[in-house]
Amino acid sequence: MSGHSKWATIKRKKAATDSKRGKIFTKLIKELIIAARDGGGDSDANPRLRQAISTAKTANMPNDNINRAIQKGTGELEGINYEEFTYEGYGPGGVALFMEVLTDNKKRTVSEIRHLMHKYGGKLGENGSVSWMFEKMGQITVSTNGHDEDLVFEEALEAGADNFSNSNGEYLITTFPSETVNVSDSLTAKGYAVTSTAVEMVPKNVMKVEGNDVNRLMILMEALEENEDIQNLYSNLDVDEEDL
Repeated sequence: MSGHSKWATIKRKKAATDSKRGKIFTKLIKELIIAARDGGGDSDANPRLRQAISTAKTANMPNDNINRAIQKGTGELEGINYEEFTYEGYGPGGVALFMEVLTDNKKRTVSEIRHLMHKYGGKLGENGSVSWMFEKMGQITVSTNGHDEDLVFEEALEAGADNFSNSNGEYLITTFPSETVNVSDSLTAKGYAVTSTAVEMVPKNVMKVEGNDVNRLMILMEALEENEDIQNLYSNLDVDEEDL
């Protein structure tokens, strides 16, 4: 199985707090707008929009919010014109950082990212400098809830999953991007509690970080996560739980 970054686990633990602050909804609305703008408002014919709707519903976003975002994307309602970019670089300890950005002002966003990287010990790199270390995969987490691991594994594979692991009281199911929503819907229909579903940049291998670099890296990554123009932040971080 491809490497799994500890940052992905940390982000899921932060998700409830982020929802209360409204930040996660802001990012989900942007994704809905872009998906509808680029591929149309019919989720059956637009895989990216179908994934965005699934992610929004998993985060308990109200249907009215979802529908308004889609209408902004299709032009039925007035909305902001967002552009998509990616930025790459390194954090303390040499950890690779890959950022997916949606912004209405590229100049402002890159200035803010460069400032944060410089302030907290990171460094921006050229396009392609770290992207080769990741692969795009679907990531579905399911609460164990006393379910038999072998049975979940078998049913996940039958639904179209590519791989499976058990970590920190959750089952992590990996799929090809195009199968993510189908596998998630299938598991939900079978009665499993799907806690998150997303297409993510998964590190092919992880990098161990220790000592002072752990705290410096956490500060940098949390600062980047707070930036509302950064839709997703990925890393190849590996760190012992006691060091967090």
